[in-house]
Amino acid sequence: MNKEGEGQRTYILLGSSGGGKTSLAEMLLFATGASTRMGSITGGNTFMDFEPEEVKKGGSIQPAYAVYSHAGQRHFVLDVPGDTNFQGELPYQLAAADGGVYVFDAVDGIKPQDRKVWREARERGLPMLGVVNKLDRDRADTEQIISGLRDGLGAKPVPCYLPLGDSGDFQGVVDVLQGSAYFFDPDSGAATPGKVPEGMQDTIAEMYEAAVENIAESDEELMEKYLEEGDLEADEIQSGLRKGVLAGELIPLCPAASLEGKGAGLILEMIQKLLPSPLERAPWPGTEGEERESSPDAAPACFVFKTIVTPFGGQLNMLRVMSGTIASDMQVFNPGKQAREKLSQLQWVVGKKQEPCKEEVGPGALVAVAKLKQTGTGDTLCSEKEPFVFAAPQLPSQVLSYALVGSKEDEDKMMMAVHKLLEEDVSLKLEHNDETGDILLSGMGQQHIEMAVEKVRRRNKVEAKLQDPRIPYKETLKAGADAQGRFKKQSGGRGQFGDCVIKIEPQERGQGYEFVNQIVGGVIPKQYIPAVDQGIQEAAQKGVLAGYPVVDFKVTCYDGSYHSVDSSEMAFKVAGSMAFKKAADKAGLTLLEPIMTLAIEVPDEYMGDVIGDISSRRGKVLGYDTNQGITEIRAQAPMAEILQYAPDLRAMTGGQGVFSMQFDHYEECPPHVQEAILEQVREKAE
Repeated sequence: MNKEGEGQRTYILLGSSGGGKTSLAEMLLFATGASTRMGSITGGNTFMDFEPEEVKKGGSIQPAYAVYSHAGQRHFVLDVPGDTNFQGELPYQLAAADGGVYVFDAVDGIKPQDRKVWREARERGLPMLGVVNKLDRDRADTEQIISGLRDGLGAKPVPCYLPLGDSGDFQGVVDVLQGSAYFFDPDSGAATPGKVPEGMQDTIAEMYEAAVENIAESDEELMEKYLEEGDLEADEIQSGLRKGVLAGELIPLCPAASLEGKGAGLILEMIQKLLPSPLERAPWPGTEGEERESSPDAAPACFVFKTIVTPFGGQLNMLRVMSGTIASDMQVFNPGKQAREKLSQLQWVVGKKQEPCKEEVGPGALVAVAKLKQTGTGDTLCSEKEPFVFAAPQLPSQVLSYALVGSKEDEDKMMMAVHKLLEEDVSLKLEHNDETGDILLSGMGQQHIEMAVEKVRRRNKVEAKLQDPRIPYKETLKAGADAQGRFKKQSGGRGQFGDCVIKIEPQERGQGYEFVNQIVGGVIPKQYIPAVDQGIQEAAQKGVLAGYPVVDFKVTCYDGSYHSVDSSEMAFKVAGSMAFKKAADKAGLTLLEPIMTLAIEVPDEYMGDVIGDISSRRGKVLGYDTNQGITEIRAQAPMAEILQYAPDLRAMTGGQGVFSMQFDHYEECPPHVQEAILEQVREKAE
């Protein structure tokens, strides 16, 4: 187990949308014999993107997994979507990996989305290699990736290979550190050794010197020797490079053209030689401050990092073995749910296919298991005698919500289907908005939510639609006022009587509701005061001006009267409600709207358009920073104006803009906006 674990690799493919991660995975699977053909995105027949929605979109919408063997060693690979709409579960996927292969688009260069994903991977301390992909395309430029890594992402790239051929004619590579050349077969993409082309010696020498200097800087002993002798031995260069990768200081780069199958062997060798084994990763942190070593000799523990639905409707939980060893039919314990589970038949996963895992597996292994009763994504499974709960990373908050509606006949079926989907995709959220009455489905973006609903329709044959959610406006007081609420009702028997006098006053924004009892002399008995308070709160929740909750006000109840026989809690509750409505009418009300804070990243050339668009949405720019061709804009805008911001930003920036948003505060609506809202309320009432 130890020997196998040392050579094993578990890595994640990262990169922005359209960079070629899935095509690269297809190339590696084909090169290692894990698949018998190379699927293509355009052909809709890849091993990794198999959901009908992915085929239709032409890109990944959920993580996919595979296992293959290279040089007698087992490699596990996670292929995650590059589109921000589908990256809500990225922290869990990063946690399941020991290293990363970042795929860069040689044509489009570093994109805004790259910066977000790169930061997240670096925060996890993930050692990474870089693949400069699409070198078979016109306008492919390796240098823009190198400079973008160095100046834009703050990384220290080490170009290990120099691509041969003009832009769009990727013929081979020169191994900069070895001084040897490889040429690709134009049909199969296979690499064969060859002679370094004439006239390249000076360029190769410059690249070699820069690479060795970067490698030496990652180790004090190597740096001393380099300064003294001006060079390093081949084994010192290799060990220094790996040490720099594991420390997160160096990013070796390898050129590739995944659609043509060029570069597979080079990438596989870099993964094997430079990325860490599961035995080399830091201990796993526990929720109680304890740690668990990534060792086959430790007690077994697994992290459930994903739940997937197979094409045949079965549900699988993906496990990352953190420590110890597991096997089929093993009994485990879920400490978070205090539940015992049985690992029935463990399975290897290669895209949409599963194969029985008939062996014991240890740290680093990614395996699937079906029929877990109480365990879901984010849980830990371990030995009951030596329990451990992994301190799983926090998932990002949802950025967009839509109202989910269906026919009355299908409503129950639809809700069951959505709840099942939430088990598969924990970055979705379903909730009932008490203020608006909407059933809200929230996700990471418009496409994320639309694709989720499309899955519900396809898998369950139910009608489900999305509508823009109603904006949760609120009402608040313009001034203070006094009013009396007197409720008297006689109906032959015992009557109803309640009488209270209150004063209402506006409070500062966000200060909420306050009730003050200033009744003296027993003019209202103590047992009826809470009823007055309750009546006021219920009336405020229903609204006065336009049916939205009234917020941020203080009520003082200072006078009233009662009847010894006819008074009741219900009567004083009605009296409190009447007094509040009268006082609010006197004081005057205004509408408040939710204001959102946005963080937007776009290429510099779109900055002016984006800032102008924010202004047109009644927003204001708080500031912006420009770095290596990417502008980060901080802004605020009313929620009502940015419900459709995701598709609008994509259209404005050619699909290159990304953003996140969160609620910040409430602000008074401008008069013309307020009048339009009130007109809609009046029309609806009529």
